[in-house]
Amino acid sequence: MNIELVTVYLGIGSNMGDRKENIEKAIDYLSQKLRVTEKSSIYDTEPVGIREQPRFLNMVCQVKTMLKAADLLVLAKAIESKLGRMPGKRNSPRPIDIDILFYGDEIINTPELRIPHPRLTHRAFVLVPLAEIAPTLVHPLNRKSAGELLKELKHGVQGVLRLG
Repeated sequence: MNIELVTVYLGIGSNMGDRKENIEKAIDYLSQKLRVTEKSSIYDTEPVGIREQPRFLNMVCQVKTMLKAADLLVLAKAIESKLGRMPGKRNSPRPIDIDILFYGDEIINTPELRIPHPRLTHRAFVLVPLAEIAPTLVHPLNRKSAGELLKELKHGVQGVLRLG
């Protein structure tokens, strides 16, 4: 049996507590189970949805894994819980958020998991760091690259500021 490594892109964000430390801890925990192969810069970004909350720090990382997508979701949720995330409303403040953006070129649509992430094509805070590390990565549904999707954003990239 030949088990292949899958290339996965994860979006990581935080807007509670020490945001940068939360992201660094999340990557450390991820690297204990996955091979982290690329990391974008960290970006300071405006909140989406619920506007009256602290700004986020966001980044994207590329990882290689043999985990199935559902098992990767379990790992991501366990890390979020370990770092203090409580269940709550979508887009509410949180110490850490780990989203599976792409899992190879698979398309997954279950009640628990949708890959590619359904809202990534509309979010500058995802597309800016994604295009930084994988500008030619092609979205398996619309067949556009991360770079093309970034250029097509309706509201541009205002509110997404690179740190350092």
